[in-house]
Amino acid sequence: MSRFCVLLSWAFLAHHGLAAAQDQACCGPIVPRREWKASASECYTTLNLPVRLVVVSHTAGSPCDTPALCLQQAQNVQHYHARTLHFCDVGYNFLIGEDGLVYEGRGWNIKGDHAGKKWNPISIGITFMGNYMERSPPPRALRAAKSLLACGVAQGALSPNYKVKGHRDAQQTLSPGDQLYEIIRTWPQYQE
Repeated sequence: MSRFCVLLSWAFLAHHGLAAAQDQACCGPIVPRREWKASASECYTTLNLPVRLVVVSHTAGSPCDTPALCLQQAQNVQHYHARTLHFCDVGYNFLIGEDGLVYEGRGWNIKGDHAGKKWNPISIGITFMGNYMERSPPPRALRAAKSLLACGVAQGALSPNYKVKGHRDAQQTLSPGDQLYEIIRTWPQYQE
């Protein structure tokens, strides 16, 4: 993410009363849980870092293209995961909005509930908020995801030789949607 884009993101967030966190070794802003008003997590199982796998999914729900809409969508996903599915928290480590921002889910250190018992303990789960069966996420969302992955490597949370899988590579599902799946298959880290 260019310096101009980072500054523009910070200005936009400040204007809307959001103070996105930027970790020291991170490439772009991450909206912390407190800023999207996440409920307290009841998850305690940690990951052994660095992990070597990232599983990419989509929520298959409504997209969000503004910070206000994405805050609400992150809350909706957490509510569904915690109240309906009885997870200890939102299932994903990070959520990507069409506003081009990354929303902290369980973060780098806590095991997610996003790809099944085999993959959850050895992966980071990132999800794109929206349904990408028939349309692609906007470029700013894709840039945010790539920036997040670079941050993970820089912080030692992701192995430098990490691999990316689509959710459908790990479980029987249509996630991350046909269009997003075709995009991630072009990423150099992709492994079926």
